[in-house]
Amino acid sequence: MRQAAGTASEQGAGTGLALGLGMVLLLALAAALLLGQAAVMAARAAAAADLAALAAADATRGLAAGEPCAVAAEVADRYRARLVDCVLEPGETVQVWTELRDRAAFGPATGLARAGPPPAGDAGQSG
Repeated sequence: MRQAAGTASEQGAGTGLALGLGMVLLLALAAALLLGQAAVMAARAAAAADLAALAAADATRGLAAGEPCAVAAEVADRYRARLVDCVLEPGETVQVWTELRDRAAFGPATGLARAGPPPAGDAGQSG
């Protein structure tokens, strides 16, 4: 049997192409998993900051016992985060910055939140 001109050098090329495509797909999957992990960690850090700020604002207004920043640190700790900064602002408003203890591939996940009393017109009103 005779081979057509130029086909002998192409034998086995499909194997190389399949391996290359497989590697590209594995790299894409790894990148997607890393980005997914980063998104989840960012959401966890934001949730920890939100809840810590709300708890600190309640403590500032006397609705919860304790010093506001200590309360915020305790709440952040429950969500496996540490309180990086806590600032008591005018008008019974609190700003907190949290950082997750678990490290992501892209570095630490942080969250920033501010909470305070509801606007004067919203007191006592419901949905």
